[in-house]
Amino acid sequence: MFERFTQDARDAVKGAYAYVEGSGGGGQCVEPEHLLLALLDREGGRGSFALVALGLDERRESVREALREARRRAGLTQADTAALAGLGIDVGEIVARVEEAHGVGALAGDRKGKARWSGRVSFGGGAKEVLERSLRVALAQRDRHIGDEHLLLALTLCPGVPAEVLADHGVTYESLVRVLYGSDGEAKAG
Repeated sequence: MFERFTQDARDAVKGAYAYVEGSGGGGQCVEPEHLLLALLDREGGRGSFALVALGLDERRESVREALREARRRAGLTQADTAALAGLGIDVGEIVARVEEAHGVGALAGDRKGKARWSGRVSFGGGAKEVLERSLRVALAQRDRHIGDEHLLLALTLCPGVPAEVLADHGVTYESLVRVLYGSDGEAKAG
């Protein structure tokens, strides 16, 4: 499948790896959040064109902050948090107690201050789903390649924190398709 990736898509995947390997992401697997962070960093691709067209360029830090907050909640979406609240479970209180006992970010899974994990970074289940979905999105749009725009479209379709954060910032599958393909379905410049 990677042979169908454009250079922009390959660079986005490399950027996601960099978030895992560096201090920015934590963890041992590339997750959808890492793909979104890497796409936010990119410039010049069709995905970044779409994000700029939807006004996300000046709100990138807000997206990053929302992703950090979700990591503090152990990756729970706002919908998950609301569902637990309906059962009488206050996620904010749990996070506060865990962080009081174990330090800020304890539920995020970050490994700061611990021995470096020496294994190979791989794709988590959510990231694999995004990659597979990006292929289906490209095929549905009759594109012969998988670009960074297809990764972005796939992130909006896969349930979880990235889709929720993007939607909260006005970036949905439908808005992306409008920007990228217009109403006639033809690819726009970018």
